[in-house]
Amino acid sequence: MRVFLLALLALLGLAQAAQAQDDVIEAKPKKNLTILPVPVLFSQKETGVGYGLGVLLSGRLGQDTATRASNMRAQYWTTQKKQSLYQFVHTIYSPGEKYFLSGEISYYDNLFFYYGIGNDTKQGNESVLANKLLIVNQRVQKAVIPFLFAGLQYRYTKTTDNKPDNNKTNGDGANYFFDADNGRLDERQRQNTTIVGLGPELTYDTRDVALAAHTGSLLDATVMFNRPGLGSEYNFTRFQLDARHFQPIRSNNTILAVQFVGQFHAGQVPFRELAGIGATLGGSLYNGANLMRGVYEQRFRDRQMMTFQAELRQHVIWRIDAAAFGSVGQVGYNLSDFSFAGTKTAGGLGARFTLLQRDRVNVRLDYAFGSSPGFYFAIGEAF
Repeated sequence: MRVFLLALLALLGLAQAAQAQDDVIEAKPKKNLTILPVPVLFSQKETGVGYGLGVLLSGRLGQDTATRASNMRAQYWTTQKKQSLYQFVHTIYSPGEKYFLSGEISYYDNLFFYYGIGNDTKQGNESVLANKLLIVNQRVQKAVIPFLFAGLQYRYTKTTDNKPDNNKTNGDGANYFFDADNGRLDERQRQNTTIVGLGPELTYDTRDVALAAHTGSLLDATVMFNRPGLGSEYNFTRFQLDARHFQPIRSNNTILAVQFVGQFHAGQVPFRELAGIGATLGGSLYNGANLMRGVYEQRFRDRQMMTFQAELRQHVIWRIDAAAFGSVGQVGYNLSDFSFAGTKTAGGLGARFTLLQRDRVNVRLDYAFGSSPGFYFAIGEAF
């Protein structure tokens, strides 16, 4: 959920660590797992400077070289304005790829900007909300045939201590978070909320490497039933389709990557669970993808969302790559609300540094243009 800004000193230190790791791998060919520390440094208007530490565990489980590399990441950060995050995320292929496990456990002491609901919300409607957010999202899938996995997804989110900033007002002198918002944001949605969902998932995944694919495709379809019988305080259904393709152009030095994500809702959806476009939505809900870099996270939110992004990745020299990317997206109450004129756009340029060549683990630094231009730093490609 946060925008990460790379410090030059951290990158130089990681370069030395990465070289040492590869030296170890060459000396000990049977080494399957590698642990890398990753410093975290970022700055945002609503948080001030943030800093912390992450740890990445990457490698194959077992001795089967046909099994793709798994990864697990843990991180902690805090900020000048007292926000913080504790997070653990994982993508695991069992030996022989009989099972595919992925998910996250995250706890945020959070502060974010809220602009209202819809595709045409105004910058002047900005208000600030602080809360605490717990996310537990787990997917368990079994191979049906090679590269095709079927299973279940469970998602639990709980928000507490919601505290709108009453000093932040819109153009009318009122806190926009408490406005009627076209009749779609009621009093209940401003209170603490628990959402619990369970549903089937089908994944076709031929990517050669999950964190930085050169070839292959991903097609992931999920249906999430959020029901009172499971403990959810709202009754709604979420449908999601995530489609990606990775294609070398002449050689593996140049990769074209494309992605489409559609998220659609039916039922009574609280504003925190609406589909949204903007920046580093990431997390397990979007299979780790960063959608529309250059737009503030969930700057536009509504019941239905579609977004498309493309990225051209070019190897430059040694462990260094470059990238150019662009994206389009839109939200609406109904699909019939979508229009060409309502399309939001963003794009930018980036650099990559390969921390671990064996598993193609990259550090990513992007600068994106859009309604909220800025730098983005993360481990792994955007999708």
